[in-house]
Amino acid sequence: MGNKICFTKMHGAGNDYIYVDTTKYNIPDPAAAAIQWSKFHTGIGCDGLVLIGKPNIPDADYRMRIFNADGSEAMMCGNASRCIGKYLYERGLTHSDKIRLQTNSGIKILLLDIQDNHVERVTVDMGEPHITVPSQYNPALGNSLGGTFVSMGNPHYILFADNVDVLDIEKTGKELEYHEAFPQRCNIEFAQVIGKDRIRTRVWERGSGITMACGTGACATAVAAALTGRSSRKTDIVMDGGTLCVEWSSLDGHVYLTGPATFVFDGEIELP
Repeated sequence: MGNKICFTKMHGAGNDYIYVDTTKYNIPDPAAAAIQWSKFHTGIGCDGLVLIGKPNIPDADYRMRIFNADGSEAMMCGNASRCIGKYLYERGLTHSDKIRLQTNSGIKILLLDIQDNHVERVTVDMGEPHITVPSQYNPALGNSLGGTFVSMGNPHYILFADNVDVLDIEKTGKELEYHEAFPQRCNIEFAQVIGKDRIRTRVWERGSGITMACGTGACATAVAAALTGRSSRKTDIVMDGGTLCVEWSSLDGHVYLTGPATFVFDGEIELP
């Protein structure tokens, strides 16, 4: 029998991950674990694996590492960040309503909305968006595809359409993720304005495929909508798993993501 690991499954607007406290359990090969555990029929079933641990920089309280369902390591995840805030507080690992979380795209500030000792929702300061296409991408190719490139610490490409529910996002999303315009691959959002400051969005996540929601994708979509005059700087992003509120502040230029976080169940599984 292999080593057994205790885990918690959580989701943020349907974006579900397996969470492991690495101060208690060592995951020697998180990429392999993410691939095996993410499978729906032979594993736990999820969008990937999130490791919660001690930071290796002095200005952070905790550290988050994320491994997608294909084993690739992600830079950042807004939904997972919110879940970590709820996990840390409700499991008694912190008593603060403000957490500095180290991620692969820098420190993110989590602000917890606490009511009766429960975290009702979490706001994540996602930092400033990056609009200019980085040098490693080919902007001419990218722009020719008809969308808007926004980086929220990880790359997103947003396409607006009249009806996103009739689109074959699996086919188009996979093609665009691996398009030559994006040598490091890209997350793809398909967005539709459905009301004033309200945008329906479907997601193809780099390394995971179709997901119910994507926090950084919601932020990137809101920024793209504001840039193109489709919305104001505060927008509700309606995803398959729920609605996220995004505000692109005109004061500090940061993007703030607010939404729920939910425990699903605890379990025990062997290391692959």
